[in-house]
Amino acid sequence: MTKPFERHRQPWTADEIQKLHALAKKGMALKAIAKALTRSEESVKDRAKADQLGIAKLR
Repeated sequence: MTKPFERHRQPWTADEIQKLHALAKKGMALKAIAKALTRSEESVKDRAKADQLGIAKLR
């Protein structure tokens, strides 16, 4: 039996970073950005903080 595909600790590509910046500027919620990038919310939040991006907290 093979292991299911897991995406842990993958480095961010330039395309993903660009997309993160674009989606954050549009005012998308953290959950939506994470789904669009196929990354965890925690990973997106950490990268946004490192890049000093503000992510909307839609409720």
